[in-house]
Amino acid sequence: MNVAVVDTSLRDGMHSVAHQFTPEQVAEVAGALDRAGVSTIEVSHGDGLGGSSIQYGLAAATDHDLLEAAAGAVERASLAVLLLPGIGTLEHIQQARELGASVARVATHCTEADISEQHISWCRENGMRTVGFLMMSHMAQPAELAEQARLMESYGAHVVYAVDSAGALVPHSAAERVKALRDALECDVGFHAHNNLGCAVGNSLAALDAGAAWLDGSLRGLGAGAGNAATEVLCAALDRAGHDTGVDLFAISDAAEDVVAPMMRRPQIVDRGSLMLGYAGVYSSFLLHTERAAEKYGVDARDVLVELGRRRMVGGQEDAITEVAAEMAGRRVQEPTSVSA
Repeated sequence: MNVAVVDTSLRDGMHSVAHQFTPEQVAEVAGALDRAGVSTIEVSHGDGLGGSSIQYGLAAATDHDLLEAAAGAVERASLAVLLLPGIGTLEHIQQARELGASVARVATHCTEADISEQHISWCRENGMRTVGFLMMSHMAQPAELAEQARLMESYGAHVVYAVDSAGALVPHSAAERVKALRDALECDVGFHAHNNLGCAVGNSLAALDAGAAWLDGSLRGLGAGAGNAATEVLCAALDRAGHDTGVDLFAISDAAEDVVAPMMRRPQIVDRGSLMLGYAGVYSSFLLHTERAAEKYGVDARDVLVELGRRRMVGGQEDAITEVAAEMAGRRVQEPTSVSA
């Protein structure tokens, strides 16, 4: 079976380096991925186009400069971008298309597919391979997830992904969600794994068996929390399972070892913080924010993560992290007081 492997080192991997990849580094990584035969390379701020901000993290370069660098380094691969409605706009996606991006991945929370209609429709109508991205998929039961996926397909998505943003799924629960999508859709199905429970590659293989044709990875597992399925490991496992990725295993291993590893600030491991992300079902990009808030207020980051999971916090609610940490320290975030006349 042919499998489309999408590498997200230069998008989801941005979380691991606080969005500080330079255009020169992007060109180096993109070129190595292209030479290895990866068909689709995702490039943008970790939170998608337009994500560079105080709330989500200021990037070292603009989306324009990052995409321009990647476009100049690839010869065969398609360039993809991620867009979260409410963070990125149609203007952002139009600019990305003009710079050479031909794949648009439009991401929403798993129960909010309806906010993607304008963006998915525009991308489809303007000739982009259009992907619906249902984030935090562990928070929806398979049948509900399938209903949301059908909306994205109706808007024009060529592919709809079940996205394990928190790394909270295990093989059987990943397979259940992918199967529900496969049974409900005419379009292709994809799966995006995080490794917070150490299941990223296993979940990806289970998703493939359940009907996914698109799988995501990143070199060295670079990504939020404990990272993603490592592209080089995923490709090796897929090859051993008898699937064709079109990726040269030696070349992708060299890209991971010789290009990305020296750029990493820390190893991408399942430590106690990222483990709790998966266990509590919390968005993987919350980890660094939580560690900083916990240190500031003198509390255990694991307690904060568990409470965030109990409150079912999702991407876009990063401000709540500081509030929870302050509450646990017996304080409250001080709100400005007003004086009435």
